[in-house]
Amino acid sequence: MKRSSPGCAVRKILLFPLVALAILFALPVLAGERQEDPDEATVRDIAQGLRCAVCQNQSVYESNSDLAKDMLKVIRQKVRDGGDSAEVRQYFHDRYGDYIYLEPTRQGSNLILWAGPFLFLLGGGVLLGVALRRWHRARLSGQSPVGSVSPALSEKSGTTAKKGGRDGAVQHKGGTDADDRQQRIQRELEQVD
Repeated sequence: MKRSSPGCAVRKILLFPLVALAILFALPVLAGERQEDPDEATVRDIAQGLRCAVCQNQSVYESNSDLAKDMLKVIRQKVRDGGDSAEVRQYFHDRYGDYIYLEPTRQGSNLILWAGPFLFLLGGGVLLGVALRRWHRARLSGQSPVGSVSPALSEKSGTTAKKGGRDGAVQHKGGTDADDRQQRIQRELEQVD
């Protein structure tokens, strides 16, 4: 009888895990894709878009309630009878109204839901642009971005203001920058009152 060498035993021990790993990684490749019934795919698409009438924000497909199971049976039956998804959805809409749709339709008053966020975003962008333009103009002319000072407040603050300059900016005679700043702060404080 021939005895195997100790190096051969070590190779067999190392070879076994490598073969096991190769088989483990090859299993997903060997597995075939499962073919789904096309009718069941249609049923799933329809049921995922319909709301379970007794659950909170669950689709008919996800819900385990008895009503959802009954609705799923109706959907399957209508698809088997040759009904397309629009007909099945309309069938449930006729019985439950717009509530039955998990996603609001893009017609009628529901258009506000779809277009509203974009309109608000556009309006906010326009308002921001106008505010930035006013702020930039006021900054160039040296005025407060809050608004111009009324003549009564100007007299009340004890300054002699004169309109002039290329943008109609208010200029003070004989004042320094520190005086102008102090007068502007005083005017703004009076506006707050």
